[in-house]
Amino acid sequence: MGDYKATYQYKVSLIAESRVQVRHNALEAARVSANKVMSDKLGETGYLMKVVPYPHVILRENRMIATAGADRLQEGMRRSFGKPNGRAAIIELNTSVLNIYVNESGLEHAKVAMKVSSSKLPMACRVSVEKIESQVASVPAQPA
Repeated sequence: MGDYKATYQYKVSLIAESRVQVRHNALEAARVSANKVMSDKLGETGYLMKVVPYPHVILRENRMIATAGADRLQEGMRRSFGKPNGRAAIIELNTSVLNIYVNESGLEHAKVAMKVSSSKLPMACRVSVEKIESQVASVPAQPA
């Protein structure tokens, strides 16, 4: 989200401090809250935000009937597979969950956005700030 064509000076990352399975609802809540802070403070083109994990794991639920007479209508866990209930992403220790690329003027806003979005996730997180080195390609000299 944001302006992906611009160049940025800093990369602010939200790093997971434990191995955990995160539902797609929590990832979306973290994305929305961080995007709201960033778009309010810097506008639509002052940053670039990426959500790193993708929820590949399909969660299934074996629904049980808990009313009177339910013992004749179902077989418990025999041959249970369940219906799809949601999706989740497995996040490893010390991996990035959200990345926000900003210039120096938006660095404090990005830290605030990461703090707000970490409250939406079911694990402890830390904020990491890295300075991006300028990647100017040098052209080799042409032989005469």
